[in-house]
Amino acid sequence: MRLYLLRHGQVAQVTPRRFLGQRDVALDAHGIIQARAMGQALAQVSFDAVVCSDLERARQTARLVLAGRQLTATPTPLLREIALGDWEGLTVDEVRRQYPGEYERRGADMAGYRTPGGESFGDVQTRAVRFLHSLEPLSGDILAVAHGGFNRALLCHATGLDLSALFSIDQDYCGLNVLERTGDGWTVLGTNLRCGQATPESNSTPS
Repeated sequence: MRLYLLRHGQVAQVTPRRFLGQRDVALDAHGIIQARAMGQALAQVSFDAVVCSDLERARQTARLVLAGRQLTATPTPLLREIALGDWEGLTVDEVRRQYPGEYERRGADMAGYRTPGGESFGDVQTRAVRFLHSLEPLSGDILAVAHGGFNRALLCHATGLDLSALFSIDQDYCGLNVLERTGDGWTVLGTNLRCGQATPESNSTPS
């Protein structure tokens, strides 16, 4: 089995930037272009199943990637972005004012820290492992459209990288990761691939 793990396309940027988490937003115009381009780049891959996060930015990306195919994506909350609870919609400065010291505590314990009403990246990785286990009855090529935080947590599990280093893994909008199931584990064939590198046969190095 080969898993094509895609981050959704670009969403509208707000200045100053705010924590998004599981807030439901759509792609912006550039994100739509990115998703269509990735669909063209993956046109020669015959997917046997497609799943996506049930958040709109992932669902929309999946629809655009699959345009022209007789396939639809099955949405699942397992692939959602990390829930940031009370921090969602806030800027970093607002978090620091409203929750003194908590932003620094999160940075010191990226795996275990839970925002108020939210998840830790350890929680997200647990979801990611559940998702990988759900693929066990399947075979062939699988497309999954998810989010930057979710993808990093899954890739940490697949590679054995500690969650404290998850942000060392680049995940651009519409960046593609390709994994292959080998025995009881997974081999990462490529990470954060762009459209010109969308299959590991063309380029298996990170962009």
